[in-house]
Amino acid sequence: MLTARLSTEAFAALGAPDLVYVRPIKAAEIMADTPIEQIRGFDLKPEQTLYAVHRADGARLAVMGDKDSAVAAALAHELAPVSVH
Repeated sequence: MLTARLSTEAFAALGAPDLVYVRPIKAAEIMADTPIEQIRGFDLKPEQTLYAVHRADGARLAVMGDKDSAVAAALAHELAPVSVH
């Protein structure tokens, strides 16, 4: 069996560069890895479900309060969103 290893960049280039995925994410995850200055003023509860838009390489591009807004944001930036459950 032949196994190939792809870099993050090569993996991201396999699909369309405009392809992004939308997935539910708990606010606790955002709160844990985002500097407090960036989330100050937002009323976040750790158990709250938000929706994140990610590039194919996994980099988070945006976080929205609902799935429709996340999809609309991707489309507004001429990206092709797919859902991940």
